[in-house]
Parts: sequence; C-alpha cells; structure tokens
Amino acid sequence: METMKVVAFRGTNTLAVEERPRPAPKAGQAVIRVTTTTICGTDVHIVKGEYPVRNGLVLGHEPVGVIDALGDGLEPEYHVGQRVIVGAITPCGQCFYCLNGAHSQCGGPLGGWRFGNTIDGAWAEYLLVPDARANLAPIPEGLSDEQVVLVPDIFSTGLSGAESGNVRVGDAVAVFAQGPIGLCATLGAKLRGAALIVAVDSSPARLAMAKRFGADVVINFQEQDPVAEIRRLTDGRGVDVAIEALGRQETFENALRAMRVGGTLSSLGVYSGKLVAPYEPLYAGLGDQRIVTTLCPGGKERMRRLMDMVAHGRVDLSPLVTHRFALDDILDAFDLFSHQRDGVLKVALSPAPTPQLTGTGAKERHADR
Repeated sequence: METMKVVAFRGTNTLAVEERPRPAPKAGQAVIRVTTTTICGTDVHIVKGEYPVRNGLVLGHEPVGVIDALGDGLEPEYHVGQRVIVGAITPCGQCFYCLNGAHSQCGGPLGGWRFGNTIDGAWAEYLLVPDARANLAPIPEGLSDEQVVLVPDIFSTGLSGAESGNVRVGDAVAVFAQGPIGLCATLGAKLRGAALIVAVDSSPARLAMAKRFGADVVINFQEQDPVAEIRRLTDGRGVDVAIEALGRQETFENALRAMRVGGTLSSLGVYSGKLVAPYEPLYAGLGDQRIVTTLCPGGKERMRRLMDMVAHGRVDLSPLVTHRFALDDILDAFDLFSHQRDGVLKVALSPAPTPQLTGTGAKERHADR
C-alpha cells in the first residue's frame, strides 16, 4: 500500500507527523499532490481546542497542487499533471443550500468547510478532493504557487467582507484588525471603490502593509481611540461599512460603535464564547443597521475569478507570504505563526518527500512548545 506523510491533530496543543495510506478517488473525486499550502488562524483555533474536530483529523484547507489521479466523470475537463487550486470551501453545487445560493453552507451550517474540519485536509502530501468538477480550478499559466496559495481562503474571505458589506463607490470603510484576512478586506474595499479606507491595528508593520494594500488612514489603537478618530474623519457620522476581521468582543464592539446609522457591520472573525452587542451603538435596535456574517466563498468559478485578478496584475498577494517551511517542520511553523513572531503574516508549507517514518509511525510534539 502506498503511503503519504500527513500532519494530524492529536488533541489540544498537539500535532503529529504521521504516515497514512494514500487516498484513491471514487467517481467524481480527484486526488491532488499538494505542492504548497499554509496555516490559517482557524487552524490555530482548532489546535488550541477552541473549535472541536475529531482526533486524528488532518488539518489545513488551502491547497495548491497537481492532479495525481482522477475518478470517473472528470475527463476531458481535467487531466493528470494539471496544476490546480481548490477552494477552502468545497460546495457540491446540488444541495438545497447550494441551489439557494448559500454555497459555503453546503449541506447545512458551515457544511461547505470540509478540509480540516469534517474530512482530512491539505497538511499532507496528497489530498482527496470531493465534488471535484465543482471545485478544481486550473492555475493560469505563469503563476507560481506562492502567487495563488492565498486565493483559496485568505483573499476570498477578506474580499467577501467588502462584498457582503456591499461597499459602494465613494463609501467610507473601516477595517478592524490587519492580519492577513483584514489586509485582504482592506484590499477588497479598495477594489470595490471605497473613497476612504481606515485600517485599525496595533502592529506598525501590519499598518504599513495596510497602506500598501489600499488604506488611506491607519490607526494604532494603542495610541489613540479608533472610534473617536473614525468619527472625526467622517464628520461625526461613522463609516458606511465596518469590517471586523479578528473575532473578538472588543473589535466587534468597536466596529459597531464606528458604524453610522443605516450602515453595515460585515463580520469575518471566528468567535468563541459569548458575543455581546451593546445597547447604545445599536440604538435600541432601531438604527436601520445590518450585521452580516460571511464564510469564505469557494467553488471553482470563485477561484478562477480571483486567480484572474492575480494573473492580470490587479492584486499582488505575494507580500503576505513572509516565511517558508517544509511540512516536516510544521511544529516550528505553527509556533511562529500562532505566536505572531518575527513579523509573520503567512507561511508557505511545502510537503517535500521525507523517509518513511518507523516505529510508532508518528513524530508527536506539543504545538505550544
């Protein structure tokens, strides 16, 4: 039996490099050889025990690779050896939710998020792709792995913050938190034609990157009150759209307070615990405001469109890839990323071949050490 290297979740703060059987596709499925993937903040939530998944699950949901095997029904549209990406969200395209336009919720709540959630994900040498006809997106000629590795999730999610918020030409937009998703939300507001984009964070390096990605004004919340400054910049009204890109009570509340009556709070954060909406900025529930949540849009057409943006020079995501690791070094990569050291934004993980593991079949360490 052919095997492959994977990184599996083995309980809170524990990851293990293991050997597993290589998957074989059934009808409608494909197997890709993963060439590059990355670590997401959602993976950090999982490893810390803040989002439950089964023991032994292979994590990761941002795959770039080469088609290794195809199940029946996928040729001639796809062929072995073709470079592809797969969205972090893999809708079937046929269920009630997909047919009603809620592709990310395929099959039910959060159902479109399968990789590293309900099925084995991309921290592996090989990845089984469900509903491959709906989800395999060929990579345009001339684009490198690192140019497209952030398309499956980070770019799609960040852009969706501006899309779901219905940012219009001439709007004032504030983006709270300038991690990779927040930076892509800032970029999304620029692409949608916002007149004023305000980026809020505490990291000077991330605020500098926000300027590079389209922010007109940056606010370090450790140095000044972001809500007061946003109100000042908007003649006391507040922004038309506030995007929350972190998933904490304080950023959610500040986004709500910075938004004008009749405005929209577009929430991208992954929340844990209880989330409270204060009475005052909700205007007792009578402020004609919208609060909208979004799970990363996926599917091959979404991926095609976003890669075309990269191919035609409309966006450049490569500055967000700041560090590179082999999959064997996942513990070092995860420690760096989860503790946000050394100016890290995103890491590129490459599943380079290694000798087969022996003994117990696993190298296990605590991910917080």
